[in-house]
Amino acid sequence: MPRSKKAKVVSLTKVGKKTKENKTGHIEQLQECADKYKLCYVFEVANMRNSHLKDVRQRWKDTGRIFFGRNTVIAKALGSTEADEHKPGLHKLAKHLNGPVGVFFTDHDAGETEAWFAHYEQLDFARAGNKATKDVTIDAGPIMQRSSDPPEPFQHTMEPQLRKLGLSTRLERGVPTLDQPHVVCRKGDVLTAEQAQILKLIGERLATFRARLLARWSAESTAVVQLADATQQGEPEIDDVAEMQD
Repeated sequence: MPRSKKAKVVSLTKVGKKTKENKTGHIEQLQECADKYKLCYVFEVANMRNSHLKDVRQRWKDTGRIFFGRNTVIAKALGSTEADEHKPGLHKLAKHLNGPVGVFFTDHDAGETEAWFAHYEQLDFARAGNKATKDVTIDAGPIMQRSSDPPEPFQHTMEPQLRKLGLSTRLERGVPTLDQPHVVCRKGDVLTAEQAQILKLIGERLATFRARLLARWSAESTAVVQLADATQQGEPEIDDVAEMQD
C-alpha cells in the first residue's frame, strides 16, 4: 500500500512578497498624486493603531490620498535631492521622512486641513514600553471594569488571570476582590506587558493616537513650510506603502 504523503505547509509570509514591480507601482502612484494635488503634507503618527489611521483615511478619502510606511519608497518617488525630485521643491520633504510618518496629498484648504489634524485624537490602550500618562490604582474591594457604564465587576472566571498578572485577588461571592488597593502604575512609568494587560482589562486607556502634520509642500509656490518638529521614533506598525491607500 503506498505511503500517504503529508500535506505540505506553505508559509503565508511568502505569499504576496514585495517585488520590484510592486515598488515601481507604488512610486508611480505617489508621483501621480504629486502631479494631481496642490498640497503634500508629511504627517507623523503617535501611538500608531491601524484602525485609527484607517479612520483618518476614510474621513479624507473624497479630498485627498494618504500613503503610510515604506519611507524609502516615498523618498524615492518624491526625490531626495534637487536633481532627482519629481516636482520643484518636493525633495525638501525628504528630511522629514523618518520614523512613523506618511504623506497626505490634498487640494483642501490648508488652514482647515491643519486645524483638523491639530485637533484629531483617539484614546486607546497603552502597550508595553509606553509611558504611563497618569497614576492608576485599583481600589480595595470588587475589581471593576471601568469601561462599562456603569462599571461592572469581573466574572469569577477571570480571577486566575488577574492573579497571574500580579493582583492579590480572592473570590468573594463569586467576584474577584482585593483586600488592599493595588497600584497598577505611576505617571511616567515605562509599562511592562503585565501592567499594560491590567490596564486593558480594567478599561483604562492611557495612549492617544494622533497624526501631526510636520511639513507642507505647495505645488504653486514650490516651497516647503515646516509646521512642527518630529517627536516620534521607530518604525511604523505597518510597512506596506499601499496598505493604507485609498
